[in-house]
Amino acid sequence: MTDHDDNLKPLAIEGKLPLKAVGIENLKEDNPKHMPPHRYLHPWFARRPTPAARLAILSSVLPADTSGEEILDLMQIGPKEGVSGKLSDYVEKKKATEDSRSGTLGEHYGYPRIYERTPSDSQRKELHDKLRDQWGGDLPKVLDPTAGGGVIPFESLRYGLPTEANELNPVPTVILETMLKYPLSVGRLREELTEWAEEIDKRASQQLEDVFPASDGSRPSHYACAYSITCPSCGCEVPVVPSWWLLKRSSSKGIAVQPHIEDNEIKYELVNLPDDVSKDEFNPQDGPRSRGGNTECLSCNVVIESDEVKQRIKNGEYEDEILGVKCINSSGTSEYRAATDEDYKALKKAEDRVSSNYETFSLLDSNIPPNGQKTSEAVGFGLTEWRDLFSSRQLLAHYEYWQAFEEVKDEVYKKYSDERAEAITTVLSLASGKLVDRNSRLSPYSISRGYPENAVGGKNYTFQWLYVDNNPSIGDQCYQDTIGRIIDSYELLVDYTSSVDVDPVSVVNGDAADLPYDDQSIQSAVVDPPYYSSIMYSELSDLFYVWLRKYLNDVHSDLFTFELTDKESEAVANPSQFADVEDSSNKKSNLAKEHYEEKMSEIFSEIYRSLEPGGVMTVMFTHKESDAWDTLTMSLINSGFIVTSTHPITSEMPDRLDMQGNASADSTLLLTGRRPHEERDPENAVPTLWSDVEADTRAAAKEAARDLLESGISLTKTDIIISAFGPTLRVYADAYPVVDDQDEEVPPRKALETAREAVTQILVDEYLEGMDVDTLDDVTEWYVLCWLVHESETFSYDEGRQLGLGIGVDIDEIKRSTKTWHKSLGDINLHGHGDRVQNINEKPEDRSNRLPIDPDDLSFPRSLDAVHAAMHVYDKKGETVTLEWLRERNYDTDSQFKATLKALLQVLPKNHEDWELARDLAVGRTSDVLDLDFGPNIFADDREDTSQQSLEEF
Repeated sequence: MTDHDDNLKPLAIEGKLPLKAVGIENLKEDNPKHMPPHRYLHPWFARRPTPAARLAILSSVLPADTSGEEILDLMQIGPKEGVSGKLSDYVEKKKATEDSRSGTLGEHYGYPRIYERTPSDSQRKELHDKLRDQWGGDLPKVLDPTAGGGVIPFESLRYGLPTEANELNPVPTVILETMLKYPLSVGRLREELTEWAEEIDKRASQQLEDVFPASDGSRPSHYACAYSITCPSCGCEVPVVPSWWLLKRSSSKGIAVQPHIEDNEIKYELVNLPDDVSKDEFNPQDGPRSRGGNTECLSCNVVIESDEVKQRIKNGEYEDEILGVKCINSSGTSEYRAATDEDYKALKKAEDRVSSNYETFSLLDSNIPPNGQKTSEAVGFGLTEWRDLFSSRQLLAHYEYWQAFEEVKDEVYKKYSDERAEAITTVLSLASGKLVDRNSRLSPYSISRGYPENAVGGKNYTFQWLYVDNNPSIGDQCYQDTIGRIIDSYELLVDYTSSVDVDPVSVVNGDAADLPYDDQSIQSAVVDPPYYSSIMYSELSDLFYVWLRKYLNDVHSDLFTFELTDKESEAVANPSQFADVEDSSNKKSNLAKEHYEEKMSEIFSEIYRSLEPGGVMTVMFTHKESDAWDTLTMSLINSGFIVTSTHPITSEMPDRLDMQGNASADSTLLLTGRRPHEERDPENAVPTLWSDVEADTRAAAKEAARDLLESGISLTKTDIIISAFGPTLRVYADAYPVVDDQDEEVPPRKALETAREAVTQILVDEYLEGMDVDTLDDVTEWYVLCWLVHESETFSYDEGRQLGLGIGVDIDEIKRSTKTWHKSLGDINLHGHGDRVQNINEKPEDRSNRLPIDPDDLSFPRSLDAVHAAMHVYDKKGETVTLEWLRERNYDTDSQFKATLKALLQVLPKNHEDWELARDLAVGRTSDVLDLDFGPNIFADDREDTSQQSLEEF
């Protein structure tokens, strides 16, 4: 495959981009308190930040001679005036002083986040003139074939570019209609939306008054609810909850309910810690349910096993338990109280109303797919129909708001034109998803905020032992607040596009592998594709789809034809879709991978067909797993694209909570391919030997890593490896097809493994002072490299496996014998010395034989074992005993022991227990025996400028 086409006019994205400044803007936007307005419209997943999207769009259509400063100016990065020198330098200096700023982030930088800024008319004209020169007289048409949450087509629209958006799933399609169509075709709707939202709220609230009763002038905002089961021994009802907190301000301060047993029944008293009771007297953290799932009766202390608890829940053998209530008093402030008899009577009223009305009794009674990748847990707890995801009162609340919507919908269509009525009802319907997200059995009660959290915030249907029963009429996440944010967001979208003279974006609901566009009619495609197996979009969105279908089946009837969203056409690797067809030779995981690869190949081929010769496709890819990259590469190659450039951009905060251990990376890689003017002939392509490609692959990966380390771009070490995948795959694609000396095809994965090895060595050279990890035994080397690369004890299994492959370690083989790690929820958890060494203070016969290291041994099979044993002896016996222990085993002259200890000091986090013990071994009296040679940075405080500083620092 050739790596060039002499007829291609070079583009800006194929040159040097202002990546660091754009990465800084991405991080500024990654703030839940200040998000772009489209994110408030309705829940959706994996939305890319505005700066990354703008860079991808603009650099994919601008000519190669466009400078980085021009791109930043077009992107609206930087103040309008007062900047001397380069904009990129200005942004980087502001980032460097961000922590010491006074005032808001916008005041510090001198300009707002860029999603708030639309280019001026003069800027758009200048841009359009330049683009017409580049693209033969017409403006390039921009396509997003998997538009999702819509940031790519919306930003293209703001620059006045002809734009096409396609999306398979009806839920984000409704979001796209609201973002891309109504702001231009209908315009402002604040007055109408506010009027009809108030009417909906008034009608629904009246119907719900008796099931959310006021008490002493206070109205319930929401209830913290759990499940109680009957103790098989004494008959007492046992709440299955891990703690008693209603609002936890610290480990010993906050608001809780304290249980008391009266006549074999549990009563609750609201207590403030430490004013009413101290933590020593009552620890709210000690709930009946243990971490393992066993539940202890509060009355007789009998323990009910976790399997039995789950079976009881599954069989419906439970009662909804109200632990506490958050209320809004007459002055408008919030307060907490314990549940009363009136609260339970109101709950019973809701149950009776649901069961006595045919519409509510049969509402959402269709089955949840039982074997879904994300739905199986909920089904396993007995939530088999969509209605089961809601308690009776939750279901009734959603029903009454839907009914009020249906009543006003008829009036809206009588009063306005069809186009305006469609816009009004569509925007109003979006509140349903936000209400459902915070009010279901899947919606966690946050004890740290006393607040309902998102049902699918963890990208899963997770059964919640403590859930929220929310009153949509008042308080936290009430209808008026929810719809108010939606209206504000819609009006901002109108503001952002009011000066744009362009037709609304064409929104198509369809399969990206079968696009409705003419051959060679598109100039640029910017794609944020589905991420392999990390997010099951259709499964997760069904929670919202079943309600939106109720709201909009006669408004957008073409979108809501089917009972649930389309799973078969979705481009994800979902093993559950192949459970019925797998066999010993075709595992469902392999079938899912094949499906994803075929689907992505079909999508890229369809984009290729739609692009004119010389057209460009830029893929925004955010994934860590090698399988995903392997599949992406083969899909691009099979489609005919020439890979011309790759660029990494920081896109999200590396420590964001919802993505820890997730397969999604913290940076976005822009990978660009061009449609050549002359079609290549894969049938007659001459294969390249892997032995000829391997050296170039290794060199490209190392060069990319060194460039990134020198650039100052904010990337974690993991993302440095991922970012080197781009240049690596370009080398592979240029040489494709690649074969080994047996004439067997070499997959892209082999190139990625080589790149990982090469970059890991660069990281070792950069961060391990004077170390040659190759001299360590394989298991110790793998353990050290895991800490070095991932900087965490928890990370993706695939990443750990790939590191092992690079040094000849099968991590599954060493798991049981070495106890260096265990698997949890698909992730690797590394073990410290405490999980591996037998207790030296116990008699040998009493020690746990599950732990592989006996500290009394005189030699150990691995240097890691020896160091962990030394840490244990130091911790349990102190310096004097450890000195003798080290001398007896000749560790004063053992280079492997010393190298391992020195390596752990450089890779372990300084707040890790093992790091502190390693430090004590290295600098205490034991240092006289070990005589280690350290540079000045190893023991420096993290706040100092040392080689141990995070790569996140700018």
